Amino acid sequence: MSVRTDLAVEAHEIKSKETAEEIEGVTADKEEQNGISLTRVRITSESASNLLGKAQGTYITIETPNLRYGMEDHEAAADIIAKEITDMADITENTTTLIVGLGNRDITPDALGCAVVSDIFITNHLHEGIKSAIGENISSVCAIAPGVLGTTGIETVEIIKGITEKIKPQLVIAVDALAAADIRRVSTTIQIADTGIQPGAGVGNDRRGLNEETLGVKVIAIGVPTVIDAESVCNMEIPDELAPLIVTTKDIDLVIERMAKTVACGINRALQPKLSHEEIESYIR
Repeated sequence: MSVRTDLAVEAHEIKSKETAEEIEGVTADKEEQNGISLTRVRITSESASNLLGKAQGTYITIETPNLRYGMEDHEAAADIIAKEITDMADITENTTTLIVGLGNRDITPDALGCAVVSDIFITNHLHEGIKSAIGENISSVCAIAPGVLGTTGIETVEIIKGITEKIKPQLVIAVDALAAADIRRVSTTIQIADTGIQPGAGVGNDRRGLNEETLGVKVIAIGVPTVIDAESVCNMEIPDELAPLIVTTKDIDLVIERMAKTVACGINRALQPKLSHEEIESYIR
């Protein structure tokens, strides 16, 4: 039975268990921050990349069972997201960032990216006016939720490539719903990667990747696992006529709303570090 997962930490765990030894070219370091588990998986060789099915780079996994409900964990996770984005990219008031909300807004477990875009502090169209009103330390931010191939007829990477060629951002942050292999990580985990993202990979709908190679600009990927393959839950083969069977939690609408606010809050804090959370919220609302 093949296991589908978008999480590098799970791919590493699965392959390490299969081989019963350390994988050369992969390091995994775990720490705790404010009660939240933080795992950094670094893939540094082509052989390790091929074995895990993940691009070379750094993957940060934030985990806490209370992430979807607890206000305290929401704040702590947003702070971690902001710090990791800041560490991965050189963001200044002269930086233009494009936020890409991937997924299908009409399918709830896949609507995370679209929901995140709705909570981003957009400044690109009013950049100079905002600077004169609230100060110079405001970076330019724009966003798009491009939809999916089935509804647009256009590969997502082609849409985003056209936009990046036109507005020339220094950074792209792509947000998407992911698939997990461990049900305990569904809706309780956030992954941040400096490798870009491959939309739909976890559920078998491989699309061309959004990364520095395809877009010509640095791409940070942020994702939350919202679904799991039914085979991973029941540990049995799913009949061909039902495969792939993907399942999610019964409160997925609440999960998407909550997780979207957490991710958006972290992105806003990273891109506008001189503004308080309250100030950012007042401009969004």
